[in-house]
Amino acid sequence: MRLFPGSERDPRRQNRVRRGDQVTAWLMVTPSVLLIGLFGIVPVGWSFLLSFQRNDLQTPAQWVGLRNYRQLAHDPVFTDSVRHTVVYTVLFVPLTLLLSLLVAAALNRRVRGMSVYRLAVFVPVVTSTVATGVIFSWLLDPEFGLVNAVLGKLGLPTFGFFSSPHGALFAVVAMTVWGWVGFGALIFLAGLQSVPGDLLEAAAIDGCTRLGAFWRIQVPLLRPVSAFLLVWLTINSLQLFDEVYVTTKGGPLHSTTVVVYYLYQQAFTFFHAGYAAAIACVLFVVIAIVTAIQLRLTRDANPTGAGR
Repeated sequence: MRLFPGSERDPRRQNRVRRGDQVTAWLMVTPSVLLIGLFGIVPVGWSFLLSFQRNDLQTPAQWVGLRNYRQLAHDPVFTDSVRHTVVYTVLFVPLTLLLSLLVAAALNRRVRGMSVYRLAVFVPVVTSTVATGVIFSWLLDPEFGLVNAVLGKLGLPTFGFFSSPHGALFAVVAMTVWGWVGFGALIFLAGLQSVPGDLLEAAAIDGCTRLGAFWRIQVPLLRPVSAFLLVWLTINSLQLFDEVYVTTKGGPLHSTTVVVYYLYQQAFTFFHAGYAAAIACVLFVVIAIVTAIQLRLTRDANPTGAGR
């Protein structure tokens, strides 16, 4: 029995409406799909083909097969760049995670003027890499830098920082940690503010201190946030380029030559485009493998099981 006339719709009309919605949706996303394909997928495919060629971007290319990849295994500068990238990643990611967590905890308080403090912490994130590099080059200048001036006033020995083969990479780590702590703190702060207040009140009733509640309740509940930042920071650390290009140019004595900067040198300084493409393909595979492993290890990270 039909209670309302016309309540039963024609199936053919429903199919036409559904097809019309699908066509409209595809028309709306087509420009984005074309742009992604043109400037994303096509360059990746062309780089993969380029890695099997001897190409200087000027003369006709020559197919060399796997020669570029075999050459990587016997390239000492590439080996050093891989080692520098690994050292940088091992230092940068844990330091940024830990400092971001502590800064987020400090910002997650009800204090007058807290919005100003949060803005100050986030300013380095929106500061351009070039500006950051120039500022740190001035601060860490071996002769006229503010840091060495303070060390001299305190009677401590000065340091070369970016001009020292043994300390330049650590100076780059310090500079990039400063630039990324604000981003990590913002993500952690959002996670801390999503922790139910009832849990903290119950912990306080049970006699748990504020510090104990932070490490035993809040930090375990931040595992999904930590997993996201771990993957994000690792990918960015393996792609380090801007900071090295602005401050050290890979020196001194190749002490800060990382993989992406070495790729840039091969492609646009020595015009070994095929060899640079091979480096890019290897880096892509490494990033994909590392990301897959991290996602697999953190896949079960959830607020319910985090505190067990």
